Amino acid sequence: MRRDPASYICDERTTPYNSIRLYEELAVLRTLFPFVKVKQVGLSVLGQPIFHLMIGKGKKNVHMNASFHANEWITTNVLMRFVKEYAEAVQAGSDFYGKEARMLYHNVTLSVVPMVNPDGVNLVVDGPASIVEPYRSFVIYTNKNFDDFQGWKANIRGVDLNKQFPANWEKETQRKMLKGPHPRDFGGDYPMSEPEVLCMARLTESLNPNLVLALHTQGKEFYWGYMEKEPPESERMAAEFERVSPYRSVRNIDSYAGYKDWFILKWNKPGFTIELGKGINPLPLSQFSSIYHECIGILVASMYMV
Repeated sequence: MRRDPASYICDERTTPYNSIRLYEELAVLRTLFPFVKVKQVGLSVLGQPIFHLMIGKGKKNVHMNASFHANEWITTNVLMRFVKEYAEAVQAGSDFYGKEARMLYHNVTLSVVPMVNPDGVNLVVDGPASIVEPYRSFVIYTNKNFDDFQGWKANIRGVDLNKQFPANWEKETQRKMLKGPHPRDFGGDYPMSEPEVLCMARLTESLNPNLVLALHTQGKEFYWGYMEKEPPESERMAAEFERVSPYRSVRNIDSYAGYKDWFILKWNKPGFTIELGKGINPLPLSQFSSIYHECIGILVASMYMV
């Protein structure tokens, strides 16, 4: 059974994470579950910590991340619920969605970055009053003086962090991307210009994971191909993900310079972008339970399929 939600700082069903709530929640997790290793691996533009969690002793490494995009913050809620339930099952020695939790723990090391873009998430969740100057004035100007920041995907410098990786970045820039800071779709002046992206690249290089999952919204589908560089096992995993969820498998899309693209291009290993839920971002927390129910099979499958 799940631990009483009162044991935690944040109830994912009702409260969005911001950087402060995430920090406090991770402190609780370390106390409740000493086998959950938490480490700061980088800093955002505004100096907010970027945290990395590791659970498990296995030789195979599965990496998951969330909130590359600010207004897709519900992905952090989903990933944190997954981490909590998995830690509870490991501690109790119980079943975890049809699999033995401790078997997964001993076979796989789970790597998690629950919030890649803390500054952007804070802006969308708490508004510009939560942002210090001069960036408060900058984001208001970049947002054309609109008070509504619900459409903001970028980091606090107006750079789309999932269009920042050296995987045909130049091609994406020439075809699609805006030419200056913007709430969405500007890939920066050069690849890996942003500290959040450098943090993710360095972490991934140090981990050398067997598989990566990047959680985004929305579409109820997942992407797993990139320029035919994906290995044969990606197709097998995609078939299993489709079997255990209502999500549609899509091999290729007309997009470049994303985290999943870079991972596949650099390592020729399986990488997936999972588009949770359906609707207009940011998806409301009223969708949380259905989103979690629909995607949990994919998250668990990534650990037993690797």
